[in-house]
Amino acid sequence: MSNDIDNYDEESGETPALTDAPARKALGQHFLFDPSILKRAANAAGSVKGQTVIEVGPGPGGLTRAILNEEPALLIAVETDPRFSEALLGWPEAKSGKLQVIAKDARKVHWEKVLTEAGATTPVMIIANLPYNVGTPLLIDWLKAGAWRGRMALMFQKEVADRICAKPDTDAYGRLAVISQAVTRPRIAFTLPPGAFRPPPKVDSAVVEFEPLPPGERFEHLGLLEQIAGAAFGQRRKMLRAALKPFAKKRGMKAEAWLEDCGIDPTARAETLTQAEFRKLAESLA
Repeated sequence: MSNDIDNYDEESGETPALTDAPARKALGQHFLFDPSILKRAANAAGSVKGQTVIEVGPGPGGLTRAILNEEPALLIAVETDPRFSEALLGWPEAKSGKLQVIAKDARKVHWEKVLTEAGATTPVMIIANLPYNVGTPLLIDWLKAGAWRGRMALMFQKEVADRICAKPDTDAYGRLAVISQAVTRPRIAFTLPPGAFRPPPKVDSAVVEFEPLPPGERFEHLGLLEQIAGAAFGQRRKMLRAALKPFAKKRGMKAEAWLEDCGIDPTARAETLTQAEFRKLAESLA
């Protein structure tokens, strides 16, 4: 693919080669081109002006252009598809250093190293129309990140977005909600039908805004919390004493006694536990 900036469209921020490139199913690609939607997504987590922003999976660059239009100090775009990473390198902002393009699988990026080498100011914002096949693992990594990670606006399948924002005693409530809400305050900013994308996916999508909790409210033992929530919801139809039995046994404990010591009813089920109760279980082991 050519990245000759003679083909660059100043108004759209795209090259014909970028917009014409077909999505690859294996990479979970679904592209957005509506300027109003892209502008809304770029600002879903708040103003990016003067901020360092990370974007994963820029694809044809629609959201990339929308973010750049809001005048960030630096935009770091991570793209594994060489068709797009090569073309983005031809953009004027890439030439000037305002746009840094990393041609790599985002799951293999050492974020702190990248930010240090770029001289980026932190915390950074993360804004992305995430490929469906990597969205959840990337989110987990970012939730576990240190102080460098700031506000996020991430697009997921609507079902995943519902699970992230779910409350106890609902069908969508599970491991993802417990982990997400341990360090952030997530909310669905807006939803999109399949027809908004090219090619259209089979499901609705949603942009989730993640507001970091104040330092005193964030739970620090996130890895342990993830293990406990995973075990509890892995057999969500069972009572906690049964669902957590294998997890507790590995640690030389009896699940029922452990739950009782934490003031939790052993006959309860995982979906009834609050964020505070899951934290109590993790704190008892930390």
